[in-house]
Amino acid sequence: MLTCWVVLTLAALLGCAPGPGASTQAPAGAATSPTRRAPEPLRGAPDEPPGALGVADGRLPDATTVFDDDDPGVVRLDPHLRAALRRAATDAGRAGVEVRLTSGWRSAAYQEQLLEDAVSMYGSRAEAARWVATPATSPHVSGDAVDIRNADATTWLAEHGSHYGLCQVFRNEPWHFELRPAAAQGSCPAQYRDPSHDPRMTR
Repeated sequence: MLTCWVVLTLAALLGCAPGPGASTQAPAGAATSPTRRAPEPLRGAPDEPPGALGVADGRLPDATTVFDDDDPGVVRLDPHLRAALRRAATDAGRAGVEVRLTSGWRSAAYQEQLLEDAVSMYGSRAEAARWVATPATSPHVSGDAVDIRNADATTWLAEHGSHYGLCQVFRNEPWHFELRPAAAQGSCPAQYRDPSHDPRMTR
């Protein structure tokens, strides 16, 4: 009997058999079987939470210029607008002004997010419409507009942009430019007070 007890005790101490009352569960922090691992979460870019709208939707890094062909927000602009912007940016660069973009082309999902954010900020869709168009009417979604990031470039384009057909469209958004080819032979058309006064926004 004593021999049997010694054998069982040694087996328990050496891990060959569980001792009386021992748990059969793995200790906390122990590695689980590879077949039981939870799947890795989907990840966006390093600075984006999972599921966030990102570069593929038209978000642009701070230093983006009209020459950055790796960014969908630039590449998916209307080709005529992009060409006019590049001509203007080249001449602006000779004057010591770099033209950087806040926004260019946007996906419909990105535009919808911006609109929802504006409704939350301004308290109503009517007030938000003074700043953000719907995905169905936004010239950003169609690739026909850009927002200029830096003030010196906005000032330069306000003065010289018409030579390239680039015009400010809304008085409350001096950073917003669209292509108006006829302006190259004359001047830009009168600006709308804000997007809610633009007939395109009521389609």
